[in-house]
Amino acid sequence: MIRPSIRTSPSKEAVANRDEALLAQLGYKQEFKRAFTPLEVFGISFSIIGLLPSIASVLVYALSNGGASSMVWGWVVGSLFILSVGLSMAELGSAAPTSEGLYYWAHSLSSPRWRNLLSWIVGYANTVGSIASLASIDWGCAIQVAAAASIGSGQTFIATNAQLFGIYIALLLSHAVVCCLGTAVLARLQSAYVLINIVLCIVVIIVLPAATPKEYINSASYALANFTNLNGWPNGFAFILSLVAPLWTICSFDSAVHISEEASNAATAVPWAIVSSITIAGILGLAVNIALAFCMDTDVEYTLNSPIGQPMAQIFFNSFGEKATLALWSFVVIAQYMMGSSMLLAASRQTFAFARDGALPLSSILYRINSFTGTPVNTVWFVVVMAALLGLLAFAGTGAIDAIFTMSITALYVAYAIPIFARFAFDNNFKPGPFNLGFFSLPIGITAIAFMAFMIIVFSFPTTPTTDAASMNYAIVVLGCVLPLSLAWYYCPVYGGIHWFTGPVPNIDADRIDGTRHEDSVSVEKKAEGAVSVMRV
Repeated sequence: MIRPSIRTSPSKEAVANRDEALLAQLGYKQEFKRAFTPLEVFGISFSIIGLLPSIASVLVYALSNGGASSMVWGWVVGSLFILSVGLSMAELGSAAPTSEGLYYWAHSLSSPRWRNLLSWIVGYANTVGSIASLASIDWGCAIQVAAAASIGSGQTFIATNAQLFGIYIALLLSHAVVCCLGTAVLARLQSAYVLINIVLCIVVIIVLPAATPKEYINSASYALANFTNLNGWPNGFAFILSLVAPLWTICSFDSAVHISEEASNAATAVPWAIVSSITIAGILGLAVNIALAFCMDTDVEYTLNSPIGQPMAQIFFNSFGEKATLALWSFVVIAQYMMGSSMLLAASRQTFAFARDGALPLSSILYRINSFTGTPVNTVWFVVVMAALLGLLAFAGTGAIDAIFTMSITALYVAYAIPIFARFAFDNNFKPGPFNLGFFSLPIGITAIAFMAFMIIVFSFPTTPTTDAASMNYAIVVLGCVLPLSLAWYYCPVYGGIHWFTGPVPNIDADRIDGTRHEDSVSVEKKAEGAVSVMRV
């Protein structure tokens, strides 16, 4: 009797062999433990997005640049464009899942004339953007901690910038300790991060409208159509500036790429983590913003400038009262703290990968794996120190430190746009992985590039038309120093990167790459019955 064959799922060993084979094809040996399951890769991306605590951190941008209507419709517009960026990046991440991510793609997809320079620019923009993302997350968390102290003190405590900086440094240091732990410990934390974030959103969507007193319940015409412009720009431009809220919230989703060398079944897990985290965040975030718009005080100026010092905390205080707000707000702070640890995890891996190719100062020190924890401890502390230096902007004024939010978006969009552009602009041998958009790749890519280029220009403007040293856009100052300095180092006579930088440097010999390719096509295929084959860029 002939029995029909059953197509089974690949074993863990087969998946691990396939992941290692693909990484070898890209030129790298396996250095990390692949401890992240697909759900945990999603957890990294989604926990960095954070959603409710992220919305809380940047609600000020939507409230002051349109109020309720910008919260709702700005979120819709921003989320759709962000999804186009995520889809384009997911294709690249499926084809070449390596920790280098963006700058590896920029190098492999660009022409020989431009690949080294573009890879260099992307690497530095990604590094700066990741550090600025960590800084903005932890600064937002510091403000949230101070808001809790204000609520608990009967709104008599108002934190100074120096006190906020002290809280910020404490948060950074604690995150450094957490991210020096073993990979398996960090991976297991991601499921808890996802659960807390989703539960918080559901609580706000359902419980906030039920608990809000009638005097704070707004009509649909107010929640969906009121436009309150407090910053002085024309209404159209103010609405565009309000997109900081969704763009900062749903950002750094490339974090899934930077842990791809620690992920199981990376060619599939990474792209779906990017797309699903953006989609879920877009839907849940819209529901949260609608709930807030219907339940907030119509006195937007007071909400922004109340003694609590945090707009969402003030909305909660109006609806829940002191004790319930403190209880709920404690979970918001915890979720924001989790965002910081996930962001530092991703940023340290990206920095490690860039140092592996010798492009950063002190690369020989940064490119080291701690023998006890199996993690890049040196790059963790490097990122923390750089983020601490960015925090010094607090002493230049509130407007100065707030620039780290737009700085993170601007730098990351530079890093995101270049490899997507290179894929379509240059003659290359791009071969899609399991995640492939087919015919829609080009129109979605063009949309993503045009949107990011436009927003990079927009985020170069100050918050208000009239500005001074304390309220100017310091994102331009920092990026205007770091990126030109990185180019100056690249073109420096004798010692500059132009003389020695060749892009991503394989750390596996050519014979082994060829052997692994052969294994990937023959023996691994036999071991991994039912496995999806992956292709090299």
